[in-house]
Amino acid sequence: MKISFKIITLLLFVKLNVLAQSKTRLNTIGNSKPVDLVNVFLGSSGDHGQMSPAASYPFSMLSIGPQTYPKTHTGYEYLAKKFEGFTHNRFEGVGCQGSGGNIFVKPFLGDDPKETELIKSSEKAVPGYYEVGFENKIKASFSVLGNAGKHVYQFPKGEKGIYLDLGYAFNGAFVAEEHVINQNSISGWIESKTTCGVGKYRIYYHLIVTGNVKWTEISDHKLIAKLNEESTFAEINVALSSVSMQAAELAINNKTFAEIKSQSSADWNANLSKIELKGDLKDAKLFYSLLYRTMQSPYVISDQDGQYRNTKGELKKDKQIRYNGWAIWDNYRTQLPLLSIIMPDRYAGMVTSIADLYNSGKKDYAGQKEPSNTVRSEHAIVVLLDAYRKGYPVDFAKIADSLEKEVKGLDYKSPDKALESSYDNWAMAEIFKILKNPQRTEFYKAKALEYKKYWNKDFKDLSKRDVDQMQARGLYQGTIWQYRWFVPYDFKGLMELDGGEESYLAKLDEFFSRDLYNHANEPDLQVPLMYNVTKQGYKSQYWMHQLAADTVIQNYFNDNSRGIGSYIGKIYRNQPDAYLRTMDDDAGAMSAWYIFTASGFSPACVGWPVYFLNVPLFSSITYKLSKGKTFKVEVENFDLRNKYIKQVFLNGKSLNKNYITQEDINAGGVLKIVASSIPVKISTTENWISTIE
Repeated sequence: MKISFKIITLLLFVKLNVLAQSKTRLNTIGNSKPVDLVNVFLGSSGDHGQMSPAASYPFSMLSIGPQTYPKTHTGYEYLAKKFEGFTHNRFEGVGCQGSGGNIFVKPFLGDDPKETELIKSSEKAVPGYYEVGFENKIKASFSVLGNAGKHVYQFPKGEKGIYLDLGYAFNGAFVAEEHVINQNSISGWIESKTTCGVGKYRIYYHLIVTGNVKWTEISDHKLIAKLNEESTFAEINVALSSVSMQAAELAINNKTFAEIKSQSSADWNANLSKIELKGDLKDAKLFYSLLYRTMQSPYVISDQDGQYRNTKGELKKDKQIRYNGWAIWDNYRTQLPLLSIIMPDRYAGMVTSIADLYNSGKKDYAGQKEPSNTVRSEHAIVVLLDAYRKGYPVDFAKIADSLEKEVKGLDYKSPDKALESSYDNWAMAEIFKILKNPQRTEFYKAKALEYKKYWNKDFKDLSKRDVDQMQARGLYQGTIWQYRWFVPYDFKGLMELDGGEESYLAKLDEFFSRDLYNHANEPDLQVPLMYNVTKQGYKSQYWMHQLAADTVIQNYFNDNSRGIGSYIGKIYRNQPDAYLRTMDDDAGAMSAWYIFTASGFSPACVGWPVYFLNVPLFSSITYKLSKGKTFKVEVENFDLRNKYIKQVFLNGKSLNKNYITQEDINAGGVLKIVASSIPVKISTTENWISTIE
């Protein structure tokens, strides 16, 4: 029987079309839940993010995760086969080899924990849950809900037990501990040094092994609980508190493991669903994996009854949830502004908690009685100003003296410190303006304007040999080229210092054409946005897209090196060795930078509620706000090749601006960006530009 060529061709076309449609459906987000798109292993290998796959919960001080040999900052290395055990806290994505690693637990076979080698045979993790199987048939699973969690171990029959080391902490940071044994439970407190070994924190805990077990102390801080030889199952309930052992005991969650895992997943999904995407599935997986990282810290330190301890170790109580665990020098730029939009209730508590630091003797780094591990808090004053201008209550009058004390003690010894300190002086001037104190306003405005003499001294002349050298002239982490742009509070004045707009543009062009930009660290993180204050804003649109989604060349690294092999490729990749070599996520700072860029708007200057625009990385992205409002950014002519803005509409009306405000976002509505592959080279938009004057 013969079939005509036309019919065969038609059938083939139909089949190919169906396959193409199926492939399109498979590669779009569709009805996928955000929690199911998260890859918790992103950034967990080598020096590529310093993140871990630990079972965690949004902003919980408890995270139960594996300790591998060898390890990275968070105690874990994705490629490692050998496991040492499991611990209960870690500061995700920070430097100085991280902090945490308390309450070390190791399941073992036989009668000696040292004789058991835990060699990985399988591994799985999702938000709120982690499991690993070992070659010796032990399987471990963990889930966290709030500041409480649960271990489940499966064993082969025979002699076995649980080894506990209360003197364990990352990098030898353990200081002291006390514990009380009561049958199958242990309660106590542990003190350790915080990140970078500066200051100390104390956490309280309660830990229960289910069943009839007896603890034996084998040496200082080290204990063993032997399990029934016939048993093939063991469970541990654990909870942390900043308040007391009794409070930790009350926080224990007695729900089943399945219930805790299910609720944790549901709560993670609710938090991740604050932003809804339409677009490519692969890109969405990267987006939600990074959004997940913006919700790890700061930590909730309030107990259920509202009690918490402040940074002096004093017991306090309040209805508002309090937080600790700060990396403000890093994430004030991106993560905190993101939370101000998507989590207003939590952010209000964070703002109050930051203001409270000034009531309990705030330091740039940790104090000696922190209620959790923490990092640093420079520019907290800028965060408070930013929050106030976004509608969050801040009682500046109550803490004005403490704010002034901090600002008066600022350091100007190195060129970068001089610019950073000037930022805080500007914020102090703006706060006194809010307090209607013109005398103090003018005083701190004059102090802020002194940045010009520091800038002229060290940053104006780029002909000197050391301007592209890391840590030249005592800089902290960067070069003269990278720090020279750090005047976010006075772009207008900076442009004038640099010889006017044409000269400023020429320097920016040289900066990027010579690949002097360093995305591995924060000092020049705002520079890709800085064309926006000129008539050539299309170059910011180009660089924001390029750095977020395309191939770049990076010559500088976070270990203060340059030229040890240029990195050429994408920065943001959904894999264990994500990011650049040495690039830390810095408590969600780098993840939040991507979230903003992918959304089409980014903070122009923290302290002002203003966001510069770029073309989003998705055809549609919707922020779910309070009171049922939504703010949707949609792209006309969406294509990843169309990275330039042709036109903008806000709620159907033409928007002749290169920025939007927090008020625009909070009001809800639709921002439509018309994209083009051709840049608008001479912009006629109203450009926002910061100025002290």
